[in-house]
Amino acid sequence: MTEFTCFESDASSIRLDRQASVCRHRLMGHPALSLENLAQVIPALPENQVFHSTGRLGFSDNFDRAHLEHRPEQGLRDALEQLRTTNAYIMVRQPETAPSFRPLLEDLKRDVELLVKAAGVPAGIDEAMLYLFIASPNSITPFHIDRYSTLLLQFRGSKQVTVFPPWDPRVVSDEDAEQFFARTGRRPAWKPEAEPLGTTFAFTPGQALHIPFAAGHHVRNGGDDVSISLSIIFNTPETRKIINALALNHRMRPLMRRLGLSPAPVALGAPGVGSKALAWRMARSVLGGRRRAVSTS
Repeated sequence: MTEFTCFESDASSIRLDRQASVCRHRLMGHPALSLENLAQVIPALPENQVFHSTGRLGFSDNFDRAHLEHRPEQGLRDALEQLRTTNAYIMVRQPETAPSFRPLLEDLKRDVELLVKAAGVPAGIDEAMLYLFIASPNSITPFHIDRYSTLLLQFRGSKQVTVFPPWDPRVVSDEDAEQFFARTGRRPAWKPEAEPLGTTFAFTPGQALHIPFAAGHHVRNGGDDVSISLSIIFNTPETRKIINALALNHRMRPLMRRLGLSPAPVALGAPGVGSKALAWRMARSVLGGRRRAVSTS
């Protein structure tokens, strides 16, 4: 049996990046997640790691720009002190830069490595980092997709997390996915008609939810209490192949459109993904070599 540090044994049943599913975690009461520690750590972090917005958002709002387009009236310190009444949404990128979170990241990375190995994915994980979410009651996280695989752990309060099947063009079109991963600034738009395709998880403290790579999702926090949750995000060799294949599709799509054609869709397990990923890596290598030659000539 797999010996986890942070998760219960039911985590072994997770179908990595194939399907959203819930397991249990063992980190309730962890001192890093106490309100006292958060009130000390978060204001001391660099501003570019802390994103503070109003929690009164809709599923169609731009999640990436919420801290700019929906600025709260109160400051960060006041929001942390008055979370139940301030309609605050606070997202912290890489809280592990604070000493109290570093051991937590290492423990979670170890368990994720075990999960990836159990899923038959070679070579482990990369770019693993933490995200911390603190939200007032009834706040909403708009619909979005991520460039990583995710395990989301709940510590306080409740929420409803709706996860949509990845690579379903009724949820996110192929071109929207390519644009998003190419970081053009275009993000997949929320389609209300796709709502029936999602699976909603009633998420409570002590639970962990796996959100597959590139799976669209939105969140509604419960009205009973402040919500505190933590995610570890990461990539694997499989997801790296998909990212490279999407990059090739993004470059090829305008050329093929002139011929009335479209590149074959990229998805986990889709035919041709490995070849596209290899072609993209080779093209980047050739272009990189040419740029170096020009710069030294």
